[in-house]
Amino acid sequence: MEMVSALRVLGIDPGIHITGYGVVEKQKSSLKHVMHGEIKMAKGSSLSSSLSMIYDNLLEVINQSSPDAIVVEDVFYGKNIKSLIRQGETRGVVILAGARSCIPVYEYTPLEVKKAVVGYGRAEKNQIQNMVKAILHLSDLPPVDAADALAIAICHINSLKVVSI
Repeated sequence: MEMVSALRVLGIDPGIHITGYGVVEKQKSSLKHVMHGEIKMAKGSSLSSSLSMIYDNLLEVINQSSPDAIVVEDVFYGKNIKSLIRQGETRGVVILAGARSCIPVYEYTPLEVKKAVVGYGRAEKNQIQNMVKAILHLSDLPPVDAADALAIAICHINSLKVVSI
């Protein structure tokens, strides 16, 4: 039986204006920050150029970080239908990037992520930023969308069940 020494997860917070990403690695019982950032669109960018730029940047991040899994925030209910549609379109690009890179893609709801990282499903953005900073021993607060992406990666790693036979 082969033992996996580390698990590297790329978390994505999909947004048409700002898509956050964060890579976290589990080594034995500790979590290690690998990288994080945000893909920002220029004001007035067309939908097609924005989605294309997100895709190209995600492939670059995937190539740089070599994740074992990609995790994306699931669509949540909201009042603004147009925003939900845009988020869905961005999620499609993320899923395509994972599929084209032969990396499995997993999904978690914002509620699941907040509970896993903060312990409270209605946590505010700054609470997520502060917990991600503490969990990963970062010197500075990560930007909001990158913090959400790191939180999604942490949620996935902490949700994995270890089965011993």
